[in-house]
Amino acid sequence: MREVCADFEVELREFNGDDHVHLLVRYPPKVALSKLVNSLKGVSARTLRKEFSAHVRRYLWGDRFWSGSYFAGSVGGAPLTVLEQYIEQQKRPV
Repeated sequence: MREVCADFEVELREFNGDDHVHLLVRYPPKVALSKLVNSLKGVSARTLRKEFSAHVRRYLWGDRFWSGSYFAGSVGGAPLTVLEQYIEQQKRPV
């Protein structure tokens, strides 16, 4: 996740999840969010399939690792510490 964010010149502030992933990122206006998410999902799916292929098979959506959808929300004036704490309190990725 960090490498993909760095390639897009995006700051990854917080990362956590279990059956879904929470990312808190700060990205410049020139970044198309859909392209960032597509890259994050693609790179992470390839990496996880490569490293944990036997384990991953039972979690696929058909033949895909991630669902085709995603949720993105803007947090404009919310204190980042509150958002970071929320994400930190979610279950860690397995």
